[in-house]
Amino acid sequence: MEETRTYEYKPVDQLVFSDDFMFGAVMSEPEICKGVLELLLRIKIDHIEYPELQKPMNPFYTKKGVRLDVYVADSGRVFDVECQSYKAESIGKRARYYQSMLDIGSLARGASYTELKESYVIFICLSDPFEAGLPAYTFERRCRESEDVALGDETHHIIFNAAAYEKEADPEIKAFLAFVKNNKAESDLTREIATVVQTKKFEQSFINEYLAWTLHDQDVEMRIKKEQALATARRMLASGKYGMDEISDISGLTMQDIQALSANP
Repeated sequence: MEETRTYEYKPVDQLVFSDDFMFGAVMSEPEICKGVLELLLRIKIDHIEYPELQKPMNPFYTKKGVRLDVYVADSGRVFDVECQSYKAESIGKRARYYQSMLDIGSLARGASYTELKESYVIFICLSDPFEAGLPAYTFERRCRESEDVALGDETHHIIFNAAAYEKEADPEIKAFLAFVKNNKAESDLTREIATVVQTKKFEQSFINEYLAWTLHDQDVEMRIKKEQALATARRMLASGKYGMDEISDISGLTMQDIQALSANP
């Protein structure tokens, strides 16, 4: 079953950095994106080749695509950065799927797998997806029989838990996670981010894109809910145990919808 989420769409003036669309917009600023990645990963990035807001990636072998919050690359590495403002279900499988999209996106068809770039799938979560109380969870593939043996696939999955920011030893990362959680800017980087957030709220192009995005996602969410309701009604009709009124009450569909399903199951 696919994961679904219900969004609460805010007025533009109430958006904060951790909100999905604002996060993507701010992280599409190359210097901000570079600063965040260098801080969280403790690595140096030579340059940002292309930050892309909500980059759609549709592999040739399936109709299912994924919309990455931020997809960036430097000369030898590729990064997917997501901010999870809601309780993420099956975050491990989400990371696995996003990893596959990164690999497809960074490898031209027909190229050798040895040309795959080193990759990072990064989640910044407002709540703890593992409920273990750690400020960060880093996953890399190693041999179960010997921890000294690494698979060497150059993939890194890192989940930051902003809810546990007080346990973070690095003061700069602590300040960043606290900002994500509480929207209080107390470091140079977070103050810079806060300034960009406020600036975005007055950009007409940002406002127009945000409104278009919310309308699109609401339309998708409504279609998903309708499909789920239709599936429920079909099962109830097939069982023969429920009357039309009961099916309508439980599924939320109109009597007209139920009658149409009954005529064309």
